[in-house]
Amino acid sequence: MATQGTVTFDRDVCKGCGLCVAACAIRILALDETAINAKGYHPVKVLDPSRCNGCTNCALMCPDQGITVTKEKLGARGQLVHA
Repeated sequence: MATQGTVTFDRDVCKGCGLCVAACAIRILALDETAINAKGYHPVKVLDPSRCNGCTNCALMCPDQGITVTKEKLGARGQLVHA
């Protein structure tokens, strides 16, 4: 069964190291070169949230625990399955 993920970032915790960007197998993360957070770094952003599969690779790689990933199961036709 496929999953749909939602990834959220604490932009003010992010130090722009890029480890999560490198860990994302579907390449939907990038450093936001147009923004600077409270620490003075370019934080990460999600390029295409609808493609997140909820794998949690990004969250596992974050040394500052600034990433939260939730995931939902998708049914055969792509609809959310509620347990």
